[in-house]
Amino acid sequence: MRVSSSGSHPRPIPGGDRPLVQPLTPRRRPVAAHVLYGLAADLAAITVLTYVIYFRRHHRRDLRLAYIAVNVGVFTVVSLLLAERADIAVGFGLFAVLSIIRLRSDAITQEEIGYYFVALALGLVNGIAAVIPWLAGLLNAILLGVMYVADHPRLSARTEHRVVTLDVIHHDPAALQADLENRLGGTVLACNVTEVDYVRDVMIVDVRYRRSVPKATSRRPVLRTSKAAHTGPEASSARGMAR
Repeated sequence: MRVSSSGSHPRPIPGGDRPLVQPLTPRRRPVAAHVLYGLAADLAAITVLTYVIYFRRHHRRDLRLAYIAVNVGVFTVVSLLLAERADIAVGFGLFAVLSIIRLRSDAITQEEIGYYFVALALGLVNGIAAVIPWLAGLLNAILLGVMYVADHPRLSARTEHRVVTLDVIHHDPAALQADLENRLGGTVLACNVTEVDYVRDVMIVDVRYRRSVPKATSRRPVLRTSKAAHTGPEASSARGMAR
């Protein structure tokens, strides 16, 4: 404020109410830039998850498409919520989709449900954390790295699951395991008898087993002799008969 010499009311100085040092705040990018960056990061992450990690190990095209659809759908909804300044907690309600998938997923395994969960999480991460690029990239790398290591074939041997109907009823668990290993050609890890029918004399068993690796058969090398080696009397008589 400046006071005049005539004793009149003080006159305000232009810009006098502003602080001398302006705070350094980062310039916020527009919402469209965040959405484009998040979309690029999300597509890259889901491509690595579905093509590089999942499909090369499980070879199911239908689930590969399902993972991509869930991921892109979740990312779209989260981006819309952020653009409309909606409550972020609403976005986390999308995790309820996972329970619906579980109820309708009789034909998929628990491993594939885990891929569903990660595809859903990638969509949320890239939709919400796109405003912080380094954080979104770090979370993507963590999720993909964990799935690559946890589902690696060299980390644990592959197990298979079968529901077997036997035409004989075994009362001895050891005899049941031996019969299953003989039929399945592998090592039984766990078996659970789900049904026994004494009228038809059958039993239904839920089996998890590891298929045996066939032993490599050693092949005897074939010795090949050249024509020059046949110089004995038998070779001479053979040439004489040919003449």
